[in-house]
Amino acid sequence: MKLTVRTVATGLALIFSLYFAARAVWWTTIPARPVLVLLSVLTFLATIATISLVGSAAEVRMPAWAAVIALLAAAAIPELTNLGLSPETLRAPYATWYIGSVGLIGVVCVVRRRPTIGWIVLAVLTLSAAGWIGLPDALGLGLVGSIVWMVIAQLLVGFWGRAVRDTDRLALVQQDASAWHATQAVRQRERRERVQYALHAAGPSLSRVIETRGNLSAEERRVAHLAEGRLRDEMRGGELLNDRARETIAIARARGAAVTVFDDGGLAGLDEAVKVRVREELADVLAEATSARLIIRAPKDERVAVTVVGRSAAGQSSDDDSVELWHEIPR
Repeated sequence: MKLTVRTVATGLALIFSLYFAARAVWWTTIPARPVLVLLSVLTFLATIATISLVGSAAEVRMPAWAAVIALLAAAAIPELTNLGLSPETLRAPYATWYIGSVGLIGVVCVVRRRPTIGWIVLAVLTLSAAGWIGLPDALGLGLVGSIVWMVIAQLLVGFWGRAVRDTDRLALVQQDASAWHATQAVRQRERRERVQYALHAAGPSLSRVIETRGNLSAEERRVAHLAEGRLRDEMRGGELLNDRARETIAIARARGAAVTVFDDGGLAGLDEAVKVRVREELADVLAEATSARLIIRAPKDERVAVTVVGRSAAGQSSDDDSVELWHEIPR
């Protein structure tokens, strides 16, 4: 059997219950009515077994009906014990066993998350013991010990609950940190892939510029212009681009269109499947676009992920450009 805090606590409760039961029947004088004393011992053993074991495998909190049994037993055990003894033996060591045993019932109630019942059990014990042997004698014969154990149990349960909550919070922090590191790793990989793609696309043109010291032919200038656009797209495009989107942008530039791409975080927080859908829709829109100027932007918006605007060639630097295309891709 796996050794846990719960099994250790349950084992200690059962061991102490056997000790109190043995003390109850360790008579130096035969009780006047031994049957009542034995009945109180059996009631105690049955009660402590019930409240310690029933439902403990499923949860720490004691079932309500078990708590009621504990309360009834706390009221019955002192009465049965004292009724079974003669008045001159009420203060004998074996006669006051019920003080520790009922106190143990209260401790188990506190440990099993029924503190109100536990303190009521202690109050019932105090009233019963004070009624039979007087409060000063009850305090001197074990009631102080029961009170101390109740206080210790209450403090330990409180500290344990706080430790569990702190552990849960630490686990959440660790999970968030792990998720953040994983996200950063993915972003770094994506950035490396974009840089590699940009270098692959623009590398030959850059090498040709260096080799000719900028003295390029018309075709080489056109190719260099396209490579510059691809490089700029990779730097500004963020998560917007996939292979189809890059291809359609390259085709638009090849026919003479001016294409501008900005990713302002519009795809942040979306599932990967949604991002794939947005990129595919963007590629479809660009494949059908005929405008001379295309502006692709992914704004931080609650509703729209990407906006595609197409303008005519006339007045490209003016705010009065005629809008030929306006397409919004929802989040």
